[in-house]
Amino acid sequence: MYRYDHYDQAMVDSRVEEFRDQTRRRLEGMLSEDQFKPLRLQNGLYLQLHAYMLRVAIPYGTLSGAQMHALADIAGKYDRGYGHFTTRQNIQYNWIKLDEAPDLLADLARVEMHAIQTSGNCIRNISSDQYAGAIADEIIDPRPYAELLRQWSSFHPEFLALPRKFKIAVIASQTDRAAMKLHDIGIRMVRNDAGEIGAAFYVGGGMGRTPMIAPCIREFVPVDQLITYSEACLRVYNRYGRRDNKYKARIKILVHELGREKYTRQVEEEFAHLLTQGIEPPLAELKRIATFFADPPFETGLADDVDRSDPGFALWLDRNTLPHKQPGYAIAVISLKPVGGIPGDASVEQMHLMADLATRYSFDECRVTHAQNIVLPHVRKADLFAIWQQLEAAGLGAANLDTVEDIIACPGLDYCSLANARSIPVAQKISRRFSDTGKTAELGELKLKISGCINACGHHHAGHIGILGVDRKGTENYQLLLGGSEGDDTSLGKITGPGFDEDGIVDAVERATDVYLARRQEGERFLDTYRRVGIDAFKEAIYG
Repeated sequence: MYRYDHYDQAMVDSRVEEFRDQTRRRLEGMLSEDQFKPLRLQNGLYLQLHAYMLRVAIPYGTLSGAQMHALADIAGKYDRGYGHFTTRQNIQYNWIKLDEAPDLLADLARVEMHAIQTSGNCIRNISSDQYAGAIADEIIDPRPYAELLRQWSSFHPEFLALPRKFKIAVIASQTDRAAMKLHDIGIRMVRNDAGEIGAAFYVGGGMGRTPMIAPCIREFVPVDQLITYSEACLRVYNRYGRRDNKYKARIKILVHELGREKYTRQVEEEFAHLLTQGIEPPLAELKRIATFFADPPFETGLADDVDRSDPGFALWLDRNTLPHKQPGYAIAVISLKPVGGIPGDASVEQMHLMADLATRYSFDECRVTHAQNIVLPHVRKADLFAIWQQLEAAGLGAANLDTVEDIIACPGLDYCSLANARSIPVAQKISRRFSDTGKTAELGELKLKISGCINACGHHHAGHIGILGVDRKGTENYQLLLGGSEGDDTSLGKITGPGFDEDGIVDAVERATDVYLARRQEGERFLDTYRRVGIDAFKEAIYG
């Protein structure tokens, strides 16, 4: 896990004191709200429906036990006893008082955390594969490269005022667990025919009101030119991205309007120019960073057998653990989706428990996932039962990873000033419906995602089943989408037809799953059946 050096700590500490002075001046009336807004947004502080919301950066989703404890303490001290983990592997607090915000940031700084560049038209938190460094199918741990990008992008003077916000994901596996092609830049670490490590660049993806899948613009960038190529991509966007219309300002619009070939040609020209400028950090810096992500001291000779006699534990083992690259170990996923719960929320007590489990059982490390869950990446199989027992007792033992109950949802109209409809009650009702009917196990892998507005913070475009909340003449209305995927087979969902009210959308989801159960062939997921039979079969059942 990366640890701050004195430059990192000084940068964060100075930002805290700067914001403390800005907040004082705002509270004393020396700054108007219009003057203060860009300053607070630079520190991740939003003004939402009921209070200020603070978004804390968790680079590539990696946390130590001490950092998770600190997040719990902050939830108890400054919020209402909980935090909300997001699809960008961050955490949000929804009830922050302005006069306490600088103290909160100072508490974060003490454990090497901050809220810098979690808002505004800049490069946001770099995300990655939540199983990085643990899963067997990656060619290399992508997090050192994500950390290099984080250091390059933090306070980069040329990119602090981009046409629009900018999101980067880095993975190193053929299996995409970070929705890489739905980012402004998606980077897949690859190995060429000579066995050299490099990066494939996908540019121009995104969701929101105009969802697009990023095309690959270069299949191999040498690892010692990673930052230079990234800078070339950003420079072309910064130069030509639209600033006259925020709805057309994302890089996906630029790539679409220029075309992949023209955009790529301009990037290549800029790349060639930058290579003469020598901006790339030395490989020694990458090697220094990589030492922080070395494998922990795994034990050898451990047994792979696990006692499955407890049926509840056996179900959790099947659904919420994954094979580890090290024999005798497993990756364990803690679901933040209890039946009827709020997706992504964790209480003070639950966060303290997860921190304790990470410290005791997972080499003091845990991860936030793209799907709003928490991962213990390095767990001895012999410890899995003890972990599950403690999770069960704390309401964290739901065995529902990648099922219809493992719902991604944004905060929606309950909190967000941009939302048109509530997401949380819909997620709760769907979760209860499928738990009550007992269909979850029969449905298998089914990814359901809910957004409360077109901004798509709940990634509804990429759900096997997606739900979009809209405003219909002052009434909350929910559109149903089918056929999306954020994985290797990235696709965008299609709207089935007219929307529904809150109860109607729950019924519509169940009718869609009934079509799948009736029409599926052996081995097919919901998404596979949908792609084979087409949307009309589902529409007929949904609308009658």
